[in-house]
Amino acid sequence: MKTRFALTLLALLPLLAACKADDGSANVTAPTETAATATPAADTAAAANSEQAAGTEQAAGSEAAPVAADAPMRLTGPEPVAGTDYIVIENGQPFQPVAGKVEVVEIFGFVCPACAAFQPLVGPWKAGLPGDVNFLYVPAMFGGTWDDYARAFYAAQTLGVEEKTHDALYSAIHAEQTLKGERGRDSVEDIAGFYAKHGVDAKQFTAAMSSFAVNAKTNAAKQFAQRSKISGTPSLIINGKYLVKGNSFQDYLRIADHLIARERAAKAGN
Repeated sequence: MKTRFALTLLALLPLLAACKADDGSANVTAPTETAATATPAADTAAAANSEQAAGTEQAAGSEAAPVAADAPMRLTGPEPVAGTDYIVIENGQPFQPVAGKVEVVEIFGFVCPACAAFQPLVGPWKAGLPGDVNFLYVPAMFGGTWDDYARAFYAAQTLGVEEKTHDALYSAIHAEQTLKGERGRDSVEDIAGFYAKHGVDAKQFTAAMSSFAVNAKTNAAKQFAQRSKISGTPSLIINGKYLVKGNSFQDYLRIADHLIARERAAKAGN
């Protein structure tokens, strides 16, 4: 199922010019170009399929050993250039700083096809980050169904099921289409029904979505996206300082690797 989901999304890459928030107030785009414009489709599919298969094998067997905190980054390509490959965020701050760690945030939306296509690449990539790198998903709050799914993300996190349902929710919206995403408007009950299939009481989940704790988290997520000046999703932000740009999803991650290495070196020098 996971492999089929990845291939389905990769087939959609040339179409991912933009997602659009329900209220039309924000255009939500993939990186500057889709992965298909920079990488031959067969190579892209083969690489993503291989990574996805590895993730499936890991889930079926024992968990991969954690990467050491002092493990070196495997860098490829030239050093990124400010203004071209990334934007320096004025007065930028990490979302949830952790002492001794470099923070990496992906601002995403479950309803965004570009984010769904990015996820099969992000999942294996973040799993291979060194132990002194803290990766966080932060849901975008662009109104309407975006906000509903942002609350669902934090409700699932509160109830301890976010990690095991993250990919499954993308699949339900974009591959299986058992949820509408941006093709309509899923009710809170529809969303809770999805999580009920993964062992959560639907009424408890509905209550969690409207809880004070979840409201506080979604407000913080919205403020972080605003001060980071994102123009779309998916957006990668390194240590609160750098907003990654790129010509493809693979280029996105390549640039992020360099910026993470830069921040790790700066941290080691303190």
